[in-house]
Amino acid sequence: MRRTAAAAAAWIALGLSCAPGSPCRGYGGRELARFSRPYAGHWVVGHGDTLTLPDPTLADHFKLTDILLDTDTVSIAKQCLYRGQLVFAVPRAETLAVRWFGVPEHVTIFGWPADLGPFAGLSASWWGRDSLRGAILFDEKMGVQVRPGATAQFTAGRRSVGADAAH
Repeated sequence: MRRTAAAAAAWIALGLSCAPGSPCRGYGGRELARFSRPYAGHWVVGHGDTLTLPDPTLADHFKLTDILLDTDTVSIAKQCLYRGQLVFAVPRAETLAVRWFGVPEHVTIFGWPADLGPFAGLSASWWGRDSLRGAILFDEKMGVQVRPGATAQFTAGRRSVGADAAH
């Protein structure tokens, strides 16, 4: 009986050691970390446009207050992404769990629930040395028609370390 258990354990260990690795390891994961690292942190939205959509069920104004971009990785469909949070004050106070990744030119944040509206996420680029400027991305699959050029832009600054100690 002991031999059978030991043999089974050996086969399981061998199977696990030969299993495909995480997409967050290797060259691709290191490049993603290098590009994404500058965007990681707590961003406070200083200005955000309001947006009213033509669909009355989605006509709520939105007030995004904080963007938190963590460095915890998650593998989804053979893709390495980072965890994050979007904090809203309007239409209801809530924190949404999102995923994100960075490239040298911009950061893309996505993963909003469908009941929030036809949003695919956010895209933001550097605005100066320590600020981001971005816009909401719309998801065409949700069937809402948005006039060309309609955007809800925002600017956000990095939260200072001393500000965390004050709260």
